[in-house]
Amino acid sequence: MKNPAGVECSYFFGDYFRGKNREECRLLKGTIPPLPWQPRLCSGCPVPGIIRANSCEHMLLRPELKRPLPFFPYRVQVSAYCRKTQQDVKEPKIGCGECHQLPEVFIAE
Repeated sequence: MKNPAGVECSYFFGDYFRGKNREECRLLKGTIPPLPWQPRLCSGCPVPGIIRANSCEHMLLRPELKRPLPFFPYRVQVSAYCRKTQQDVKEPKIGCGECHQLPEVFIAE
């Protein structure tokens, strides 16, 4: 479903049936405790780009709301964890490197 920023995101949910206007981010809602979501957070969220670049079923995304500077608005920052290799993923768009091997063409020597 497209989020308020106009980007396709599998974690965004909108219920508009019969005049309802309920929207939520299920990634932020799934944290303990749930993080507060606002539509403006979707404009700078890295999650849709990560999902488009890497669809590994073993990667677990962990969102955080952080401010770049004290008076700036909150932004979504994401860290990733691989459940298969049991390690943190340094670059979520690429993955851990163990689950899906890169072809030899892309490996620099």
